[in-house]
Amino acid sequence: MNKSIQISILVALSLIWLAQLAYMPIALSILFLVNLLCLGWYYQKINAHQTFNFPRVLVQAPKLLFAFFALLIIYLDTQTFLGVEAGTAVLSTFLFAKALETKSKRDFIILFNFALFVSASLFLHSQSFAMAVLVLCCLISCLVGLYRVQTVNFEIAQPVLQSLKNDSLHILKFIGLALPFFILLFLFFPRLPPLWQIPIPNHQAVTGLSDRMSPGDIASLSQSSALAFRIIGDMKQFPNRNELYWRAMVLDHYDGTTWTSESSNKQSKSYSKITGQQDGFHYQYLAGDPAQQWITGLEKSIPIEQRFELHQDWSITPRQLVQRVQPVELQWIGSRVQDVQVPAFEQFMLKNNLKYPKNRDLQAQKFALAMFHQSQENPDTYIQNILNWYKKENFVYTLAPGKLGNHRIDEFLFQSRQGFCEHYASSFVLLMRYVGIPARVVTGYQGGELAPDGKSWEVRQLDAHAWAEVYHQGQWHRIDPTAIIAPMRIDQGMQTTIEGNAAIFGDGAYSNIRFQHSSILRTLRVWSDYASFQWQSKVVGYDAEKQSGWMKKLGLTSVYSYGLVLILGIIGLLMAYWGVTKLFRVKQMSEIERLIFKFNRQLSKDDQKVESETFQQWMSRLASRVEEKKSFEQANKVFQKITYLDNENQQDIQEIKKLLKECSNALKAGK
Repeated sequence: MNKSIQISILVALSLIWLAQLAYMPIALSILFLVNLLCLGWYYQKINAHQTFNFPRVLVQAPKLLFAFFALLIIYLDTQTFLGVEAGTAVLSTFLFAKALETKSKRDFIILFNFALFVSASLFLHSQSFAMAVLVLCCLISCLVGLYRVQTVNFEIAQPVLQSLKNDSLHILKFIGLALPFFILLFLFFPRLPPLWQIPIPNHQAVTGLSDRMSPGDIASLSQSSALAFRIIGDMKQFPNRNELYWRAMVLDHYDGTTWTSESSNKQSKSYSKITGQQDGFHYQYLAGDPAQQWITGLEKSIPIEQRFELHQDWSITPRQLVQRVQPVELQWIGSRVQDVQVPAFEQFMLKNNLKYPKNRDLQAQKFALAMFHQSQENPDTYIQNILNWYKKENFVYTLAPGKLGNHRIDEFLFQSRQGFCEHYASSFVLLMRYVGIPARVVTGYQGGELAPDGKSWEVRQLDAHAWAEVYHQGQWHRIDPTAIIAPMRIDQGMQTTIEGNAAIFGDGAYSNIRFQHSSILRTLRVWSDYASFQWQSKVVGYDAEKQSGWMKKLGLTSVYSYGLVLILGIIGLLMAYWGVTKLFRVKQMSEIERLIFKFNRQLSKDDQKVESETFQQWMSRLASRVEEKKSFEQANKVFQKITYLDNENQQDIQEIKKLLKECSNALKAGK
């Protein structure tokens, strides 16, 4: 077995394993890795000319055991062999099992073609730029392997690395020649609407906010610089930074440790019950993770498309849980609209937003009642007094507040006084509920930063945030106690807060997190996300609507015009390739070869040189057609002198040029 083929197999399988690493069970990833290591060890032994005389049963055993355990893992994890997640894992299992029995040329051809199919199926998991690069590398590796399989018996012996380099250059040349055709088909081939949508796999981890808030959840998110979502719109109409509260969902049930959302919040909201000023602007939301089910938009935004549903808590979710690679159209209707509720439903919601564990945090309950009495039981005065108290007691904003016990509100308010936004929002909501003021926690993101092109807004996981809403005078009002404790977090953004305040990380993890948020890595991260966005919008998001809009700018308005441009474009490319090939061939000729080529092209078809003829035979044949043969004989002598004596000079070149011209005139005169 040729070493180049072995390396191509290992590279292709490694790339497929790497691409599926985030989508398959850990046990299956380990099993595939063991397969790769064993395959590499086996190739090493073969190259060392070691023979294996195992019984047939033992030869077949590794492949059968690998397939059995792999399929068992897949079934235990997904309870099926169908669907995107299980189906691609089964295909990969059969591919890796096939690699264990490749011996003949036919096996190699099957293996590489199978690997091409499996690599294409990776796009069912993700269509990101990184996945596209991995699939392209796998494509090149498989094509190099197929090329080497066909040419291994005809190539002269050469070092493995040199062989791989030459083969890769050949393959890249072929891909480069085919690329213009791909681009032409991509731009002009009529786009059809999607025949199906990829569902979100049940076992796929989704980055970002969840449907609950436990101690430390948002603090851990705020240490991640991963892109949460991107907002596309007219940045001139963008709200002020202090209005950039990106709402995910309401959490209104508290069990003493964790906040969750009541099912009543997920009932549909009728747009007709929204009244008041509806200003704002139209924008698009593009999630960083296509499997994320919540549409995180500006507070009081409504979806324009019918595929999405607005809920009672102003959260937005898709009606069908599928992966989304297209931006979602949203309309921000302003911060001064009023929400009219059915009285019975409104009372039910308010009752839910007054509940709290009676037997926990007794000190906080007594404090709230005392403060409420001191405020003359006036809600407005009480709210302001609580906010002033937070500020006066020197609370600290930190990502490392330490662990709290069973009475976490008491411990936070009167002992540690160190916390993150979730601590402030949670404690503030409970201080409201203790005195009979309905309140709830809202999770989402706050802030963000302008993209490098200035045409979109990037919100990252580090911008994750929690704030409070208080029901007062018939409406819910946003109150963010974090703005009192750390106003820089709201006014300048989390990234600026991280850069300007080392104490926010606590003592233990500062150096590691500071490295993650260094200016160099931040710049690389921003431009990497921007490149991914361009790939997402220009390539993955190039649908029928965008194609139609772009074609109209070119004056093309029908499918027939697309087809005509496509046909003419392909013909034009073929002619361009033919012309460039001819040009290169002429440029590679020596001066005498160009003279002969030009002379031959002027002759009739019967007089042109036959490929099997020598120059002398050709001249003799042409001389037999005319009476004056001297020019042909002299031309042959000069050609022999230049070619075989390697004595090419301008005098001889001019001489043969003159003689060929005389030969041409003689042939014309003979007719």
